[in-house]
Amino acid sequence: MTATSVYVHFPWCLKKCPYCDFNSYGTARDDVPHDAYADAVLRELDARRAQLEGRTLVSIFVGGGTPSLWDPRALGRVLAGIEGAFGARVDDVEVTVECNPTSLDRARAAAMREAGVNRISIGVQSLDASRLKFLGRLHDAPMALSAVREARREITRVSADLMFGMPGQKAQDFEAELDRVLETGVDHVSAYALTIEPGTQFGELHKKGRLPVAPDDDYAETFLAAESMFASRGLEHYEVSNYARPGQEARHNLHYWRGGDYVGLGAGAVGCLGDGRGGARRWRDEALPAKYLESSGELARVESWEESLSAEDRVREALMLGLRTREGVDLDALEARTGVDARVGRERAIERRVGRGELVMEGARMRVPHASWLALDAIVTDLF
Repeated sequence: MTATSVYVHFPWCLKKCPYCDFNSYGTARDDVPHDAYADAVLRELDARRAQLEGRTLVSIFVGGGTPSLWDPRALGRVLAGIEGAFGARVDDVEVTVECNPTSLDRARAAAMREAGVNRISIGVQSLDASRLKFLGRLHDAPMALSAVREARREITRVSADLMFGMPGQKAQDFEAELDRVLETGVDHVSAYALTIEPGTQFGELHKKGRLPVAPDDDYAETFLAAESMFASRGLEHYEVSNYARPGQEARHNLHYWRGGDYVGLGAGAVGCLGDGRGGARRWRDEALPAKYLESSGELARVESWEESLSAEDRVREALMLGLRTREGVDLDALEARTGVDARVGRERAIERRVGRGELVMEGARMRVPHASWLALDAIVTDLF
């Protein structure tokens, strides 16, 4: 049985943030087609049943958009359908839903728990009024902290997302915000640097020279300061942008970083399943919600794009993703999955990086030590 995760994409939000390059569409709460969208996702799931044979469900992640806008009853139908579609599942399937403070309170958290959700990730992003305005967020700091506290009264596993690397933001500013978030008792925090993506509002402004950006030195200083503060509070740095108390790591994300198979459902969702020969097939569903809703579950109409990955493609992706984690990459397991020994052809690059202390080889396990995480992109590029 092949361990498999499921990603469900919910494409609607109340307002598209200027930095967001995800498949999301701002809409009024009353205009979200809750049941129609659940029906469409379930039709797609039914069309993929043959792909699920011989697979064990290990996690479900509902991302967006803002999935906390979705009526919990409709969400619950989808979650139940997914669990029922697999012939086997682990005893403690992790079910995560992304939430925004503007659509999360204790009642909504309780309803999601009843629907089968056992972990939520809250997009706090910042607790500073000026930075929240800069990011185009609709909540304020009290609303964000209240959402975290109220959610924790109903769902044990709660994660908070925070962003740093904004213009004018110093390490001590981020530390102050982080301190307030950690006071809520969350056991997991994702701390991401603001990235300017092409095609976003920020991307267009940056291209025209009208968007200030933080210098790299500020990023590095904040990254290291945050790591120190998390450690002092008992949260371990287990992936470049993620921190957790022991045992509270995001299992869905770990499955992805380890190169595991995953099914994508919903408008714009991406899936990737191994082909049994070392390669894989990756696809993306129709991104426009209206077209997705009209697809009737026929995969030829649901999918808008696909590609075949060779075994070497999968090895490169496994290195790119796995070296972001504290545990690194098990090269023997990777070879068993792909038929490719990742060490072959990379001997000189590995020797060079090991000699510099930027790469560690522990038997068949390759990892980048924490001290070199700021140079991770260059290290991974060298291994390509």
